[in-house]
Amino acid sequence: MNNNINAYTIAFYNIENLFDIKKDPTTNDQDFLPTSQKRWTLKRYNNKLMKLGTVIPKIGNEDNEIAPVIIGLAEIENKKALSDLINSSHLKDENYSYIHYDSPDERGIDVALLYKSDIFKVYHSETFSVYLERENGEQDYTRDILLVKGELNNEHIHVIVNHWSSRREGIKETEFKRLEAANVVNTIIKSLRQDDPDAKIIVMGDFNDNPNSRSIQLLEDESFLFNPFKTVWSYDNGSSSHNFQWQLFDQILFSTNFFDTSNSKLTFSDAKVFNSKFLTQSDGKYKGQPFRTFVGKKYKGGYSDHFPVFIELRPS
Repeated sequence: MNNNINAYTIAFYNIENLFDIKKDPTTNDQDFLPTSQKRWTLKRYNNKLMKLGTVIPKIGNEDNEIAPVIIGLAEIENKKALSDLINSSHLKDENYSYIHYDSPDERGIDVALLYKSDIFKVYHSETFSVYLERENGEQDYTRDILLVKGELNNEHIHVIVNHWSSRREGIKETEFKRLEAANVVNTIIKSLRQDDPDAKIIVMGDFNDNPNSRSIQLLEDESFLFNPFKTVWSYDNGSSSHNFQWQLFDQILFSTNFFDTSNSKLTFSDAKVFNSKFLTQSDGKYKGQPFRTFVGKKYKGGYSDHFPVFIELRPS
C-alpha cells in the first residue's frame, strides 16, 4: 500500500474542547456536562463527533489519495472521547489508532496523536511536563508534551505534539510559559539527536504564539527547525481569528533533513491551513472565520474555533 501513495499528509488540529458528557472528579470539566450552562448533552457531543469525523479525512490537498496518516490533536478530554471519535461514522473506515496520556492540566484537556497504524508504525511514545510556577510559588499545571517515535515509508520519524499555555492573562504576562515549553521541546530534540544526529523530527501544535513570536524563534534557532508557516501566515490567512485579526498559533515545524532528496525517503512539498469553505461561518460579521462549537456559553454547533493545518511529505 505504501508504495503507491503520492503524498503523506501530516496534520494538526485543535478541536475545541472535545469533552465526553460525564463528570470527571479529578478535573474542572463542569462546563461540559448536560447540567452545565453550556448544556453539553449527548446529542451535542454526537454532533461534534460527526462534524470532526467529516473534517479529518479531508485534511490535505485535493489530489491526495488517502486521509492524513498522522494527526496531532489538542483539547481532547480523555481516551473515551478519542475512542468515540475514531469509531464515529465518518472515521471508522479510516482505521485510525491513537496515543494519549492524561496530563495534569487543570481543565483536563490533553494532546493526542491519531495515526493510520497500517502506514505509520509506532514503536515508542512518552510525555514530558512543562514545570511552571505561579507568582505565589505554587505549581501551575499545563498540558504535557507528547513524543511519538515511529516509521513512515521506511523512515524513522519523531513527532512532538504541543499545546502551549494560552495568552488569556496577556501576551507579555504569559510569554515566559511558552518560552519554557520551547525549552522543553529543545531539550527533547537535543536528546533525540544525541541518539541519532540525523533524526527526522516534526514539531506540531497549538503554540498560542505566531510564527514571528520569540518562543517559535527559539525552536527554529536552537533546534535548527524549518517553519513553513512563516510564509503561510498573512493578514487574510491564519488558523484562528481574534478581534478580526488572523492568528497562526497552529504550526508544524520540522528538521531540515526533510529537504534532502538524496538522503531521505520523505521530502517536504507543501504546508497549508485547511480552511475549506464548509469549515467557516457562512454569513454575518464573522463570515469566513472558523465555524465554532461555542461562542462563550452560546452553542453554535460548528466544528472548532481553529482550522486544521497540514504539511505534505512526498515519498522520494
